[in-house]
Amino acid sequence: MPKNKKRNTPHRGGSAGGGGSGAAAATAATAGGQHRNVQPFSDEDASIETMSHCSGYSDPSSFAEDGPEVLDEEGTQEDLEYKLKGLIDLTLDKSAKTRQAALEGIKNALASKMLYEFILERRMTLTDSIERCLKKGKSDEQRAAAALASVLCIQLGPGIESEEILKTLGPILKKIICDGSASIQARQTCATCFGVCCFIATDDITELYSTLECFENIFTKSYLKEKDTTVICSTPNTVLHISSLLAWTLLLTICPINEVKKKLEILLSCDDVNMRIAAGESLALLFELARGIESDFFYEDMESLTQVLRALATDGNKHRAKVDKRKQRSVFRDVLRAVEERDFPTETIKFGPERMYIDCWVKKHTYDTFKEVLGSGMQYHLQSNEFLRNVFELGPPVMLDAATLKTMKISRFERHLYNSAAFKARTKARSKCRDKRADVGEFF
Repeated sequence: MPKNKKRNTPHRGGSAGGGGSGAAAATAATAGGQHRNVQPFSDEDASIETMSHCSGYSDPSSFAEDGPEVLDEEGTQEDLEYKLKGLIDLTLDKSAKTRQAALEGIKNALASKMLYEFILERRMTLTDSIERCLKKGKSDEQRAAAALASVLCIQLGPGIESEEILKTLGPILKKIICDGSASIQARQTCATCFGVCCFIATDDITELYSTLECFENIFTKSYLKEKDTTVICSTPNTVLHISSLLAWTLLLTICPINEVKKKLEILLSCDDVNMRIAAGESLALLFELARGIESDFFYEDMESLTQVLRALATDGNKHRAKVDKRKQRSVFRDVLRAVEERDFPTETIKFGPERMYIDCWVKKHTYDTFKEVLGSGMQYHLQSNEFLRNVFELGPPVMLDAATLKTMKISRFERHLYNSAAFKARTKARSKCRDKRADVGEFF
């Protein structure tokens, strides 16, 4: 992966410009808390005044839903940066809820807007805040901190800055992932975000293999060995195993291929449908990587593997939910074609005036991973983020004038009308279908 390394003198920011915001919040909180004799900003009494500073961002979906439109309609770049400075100050608050809301607000802002220069100046402050929240916070706060760490690396791209972030936060993320006493949700989010950070910032092959081994040690715990047989059971830890497997697969796309296919074949028999699907897609990706290295790649046990894949592609087990069976059959038909015929169902992703074709398993898995982190901000980053455009070979960002951007935007009201029309059309189609079934019933 190309590494465009930039050496910049670390600057600690966030307190000079936004200190007034944090100080005002603290003063207001003290004034509002005197009549109760409770320490301000405690977990039990987070003040309304303080939360008002990050109310626009405290909902994790608020920034992702509107994205850059919020900036154009309600303020300026300076307003956004001022609010972000206040949120950065609030990551040091005594209230866990306030810290979590601040972390989520910053993450959603960075997922929806490129703020490279602003973040570059404050990366050390943000890294310190994330580190503190990961070490001392509980489940939800750790999840918010890990998510922010991954988006921070996406903003900065590959280079010394991201490497410094990974060097500081990587050991902590790894510790949480491997900590059996930590919450499953926190471990799951940390696994995904650690994988993304390593994908962006890891430049040492030894560290890469160490990270792969960490993830492998997690998802291989799905195996329960009883005598000479291997049984795969679905447990509360399955979501963690899936996230670890997907992060492991993402990192495989940037390292030499290894003999790991048999481990994935075992996972195909897992009792959890999502684990089977993740293993199937990872298997297809591994075959694609192997054939990319050796065009005449031959897998010795191909016949038994295709039998397993074909059984999963035509699974009619009555004990499984219809939705799960439908989803599984659809995915494994594609996996079977990939293994047997080297085929891939091409998808088209539209963003602004551009289109991107997902034409291989490596690109699909990479896209799915970053979309999970960025949410609806993915399209914006595909347009503006040079790192992601390099990953997907899209070339330099397309420069558009303000008039063109304005014509491309759809207002909330127009989106509402469009969704309402689509809903009515679906309802009408279902009603017609019901009427036909009723007519057939009366006929018989």
